[in-house]
Amino acid sequence: MALKWVAVSVGLMALAIVIWASDRISYEGERTIYSVRCEQGTWEGWRCTGRLVAGDRYRFRASKSRREVLYWIVGSSGPSGKYTDCKVADRGNWTCMETVGQPATIAHAMVNGRPTRDEGGTTLAFHAVPKWQWWLLDAGVQVTNHATE
Repeated sequence: MALKWVAVSVGLMALAIVIWASDRISYEGERTIYSVRCEQGTWEGWRCTGRLVAGDRYRFRASKSRREVLYWIVGSSGPSGKYTDCKVADRGNWTCMETVGQPATIAHAMVNGRPTRDEGGTTLAFHAVPKWQWWLLDAGVQVTNHATE
């Protein structure tokens, strides 16, 4: 009987880790983009010719009722920003007009949980990886030299 509970507990812990690593659960409509930098090398498309290291974590909190998106860099003492003219479907699908005077960030829109790249150059350039890979990089473990976004 005890072995059965151990197996169930291990299974539940494994499920919790998978859900955490996928970033499917978040607080209050938030979505975090885990950026990476290429040290001692250059970017060739999505591949870093040097060492891939954990970068900033860009967090976005979308509010459908207020038609706004707040954004900031996790752990940064820099200012946060706010888009006020937004069309918000949910935390992973929104688009906003650029707000003059706000701090720069990586996107003015998100589609299917991924930030859209701005061809006009008004957003910051970035490369990103999944949450689990970012945490490994932050711990000093490099799994690959490719970004996914």
